[in-house]
Amino acid sequence: MRIFITGMGIISPVGNGADQTERSIRQGHSGIRPLRLFSSAALEPLPVGETDLPPTAETVPRTHHLALLAAREALGDTGRTPDAIVVGVTTGGILTTEENLKSGRKDPSAYRYHSVGSVAQYLAAELNCPGWLITVSTACSSGTVALKVAENLLRTGRAGCVLAGGADSLCRLTYFGFNSLQLIDPAGARPLDINRNGMSISEGAAMFRLEARLSVPEGALAEIHGAGLSCDAYHPAAPHPDGRGGAAAMAAAMKAAGVTSDQIDYINLHGTGTIHNDLSEAKAIHTLFRGSKPPLSSVKGAFGHSLAAAGAIEAAVCTLSLQKNLIPANVGCVTPDPALKLDPVRQVVESEVQTVLSNSFGFGGNNAAIVLGRPNGLPRSRQPAVCAPLAVTGSACITGAGTLAQTLEALSQAADCRGILGTAEISKSLSPNAVRRLQRLPRMALTLASEAQESAAAIEVPAAVVFSTGWGPLSETADILDHVTNNSEELTSPTSFVGSVHNSPAGQIAIHFQATGPNVAVAGDDSAFEQAVITAQLLAADMAGEESLLVVGADEHHEALSPLFDPSVALDDRRSDGGGALWVRKAGPASSVYIDAVFYRQAQKNPGVMSALLETTGGRERMMQCFGVLLVGMPLAQRREAEKQLAEVLSFAQGKIPVVPYREFIGEHASASAVAAVLAVECVRSGRLPVGLCDGRPVILEGKGALVVGLGKTVTALEVLAG
Repeated sequence: MRIFITGMGIISPVGNGADQTERSIRQGHSGIRPLRLFSSAALEPLPVGETDLPPTAETVPRTHHLALLAAREALGDTGRTPDAIVVGVTTGGILTTEENLKSGRKDPSAYRYHSVGSVAQYLAAELNCPGWLITVSTACSSGTVALKVAENLLRTGRAGCVLAGGADSLCRLTYFGFNSLQLIDPAGARPLDINRNGMSISEGAAMFRLEARLSVPEGALAEIHGAGLSCDAYHPAAPHPDGRGGAAAMAAAMKAAGVTSDQIDYINLHGTGTIHNDLSEAKAIHTLFRGSKPPLSSVKGAFGHSLAAAGAIEAAVCTLSLQKNLIPANVGCVTPDPALKLDPVRQVVESEVQTVLSNSFGFGGNNAAIVLGRPNGLPRSRQPAVCAPLAVTGSACITGAGTLAQTLEALSQAADCRGILGTAEISKSLSPNAVRRLQRLPRMALTLASEAQESAAAIEVPAAVVFSTGWGPLSETADILDHVTNNSEELTSPTSFVGSVHNSPAGQIAIHFQATGPNVAVAGDDSAFEQAVITAQLLAADMAGEESLLVVGADEHHEALSPLFDPSVALDDRRSDGGGALWVRKAGPASSVYIDAVFYRQAQKNPGVMSALLETTGGRERMMQCFGVLLVGMPLAQRREAEKQLAEVLSFAQGKIPVVPYREFIGEHASASAVAAVLAVECVRSGRLPVGLCDGRPVILEGKGALVVGLGKTVTALEVLAG
């Protein structure tokens, strides 16, 4: 099994399309110039990387437009629809959100493209992609992490063709946020230079058509040999000073690729131009490349740092390097910093390139590296991996009723579990030091993680952490947007900015456990937790032993933002939030309960979606034999469509399987399915349903499992079965 890049699209500050990008690289052209996209009364325009975005009649945010342009170039005229989309995003539609808030718009429809997950949803609608949509949001490593997740979708056979990459636009939140951290160089980024003084924020997108093949397909551009992920578990924003996490990600990528350091012909450095990031990465390079170093450079002096798009854009640059035997210059570096002990390429070099290594590092100590090679180079075929169900050894949840035990007790009394716990109540089991300066969502995530570990009676550190959220840390985001709305951007809080990224809670979990393995945050409105489960299964496919993984899904309610962003919240008469966590392993004892993300389809333009659900879950006969309850999620804003789909579910069940509309008990929030999954695990483990879920009737499962079904614009299914 081999994974090939068979199509590529790119738009960046140095050019639109692969051909223009190649010309700019050869000319050593820089796309960094003073900001024009929006104005600030507080600051002189700082140098940024702004794209020359073609006009469009589409009324979608800038990130979405960038992503679609790159996707169309990647897919070309092949006519093949991708089976799945995996995209790295950090800003989503927030530039449009900023403008809407400034103008005082209160209509939730104006914010329908706010979420980072809406980029993949928009691409799926435009490109008629019916299958898995996974949005990776791990800050500046997102684009490379997305390629890793897509690679595993292909290696496990969950997809045959995947559209993958990253996209982000400039916005006030990141522009003023990074400036609040004093990480922007007013002279423009100068990676690895002795006088470097920060980065240049930019925007762009790169997308790839990836295909799994046994041999080289016609027109293949490059081959993905392997990728590696790690986490520093050190600090929310600063890298580990010794570069340990970066070195671990590179080592994992080269091990997966089956290459040694002397087989790498070029290293694309993360190289942001900040003092500490460049030093940390240099130390990581020296750890793995003991003797002479291959040619290396950072392209961020020319392209800028496009956040979630950066890793994907740089993978596109590496693909051009392989195709054209071209090593890009480290634009902006005049005098290399002797403290780094590296000699970056300062003029474009034409030299044979067979294999490249590309690095991407982000907030939360999130590290990713990928090895690419020529498609006709030395074949390194790997055995197909298995995306197997995961054994659940521990679980936890938070609802308006409290912890998992309190929630089960409330349901046994037919009590309402909707509502919002006080922030202090949520984190009362954590030490004051653990939650110092943390707002609601990271406290929720830490509590869920700790209680899941306690439930599993686990003493080991999780080998991987996967965190999901529909809307991210809203309290921190609101702090920044409040300054944007009131034209006081210069007062942006550095702490709020660092905490506003979607993977901030995942980084806090890693620090809490000192978990240095893969650390992935995914986002996707009401289906975020389903994305987390499949991502955990894909990461587990790389693991040889019985390591534990932690899967957490959570969302907080924010009184001002939640009703704007989530139309289901706006329609509900009672505010709710919460989440769930599962401590899982690849394999467990015979008595284990297993969870498997088996179905994820778009309902739009897909009249056969419910029939496909029945077929995927084994047909009516298997449904009757294997499942004693269907837990069904119907978001309030999608109720009309969901009820039509529910009618088909009821026809499948023939009135013989209890159907529980779990949002009526849990409340309307994007991580309701995480709570439902935890309740399903507990029901299967105990062999019965709380009477509050079944109109006061006792329901005995008789050894059967539970099917957690999400309905509406996206139809999903999680199977929860006894071993």
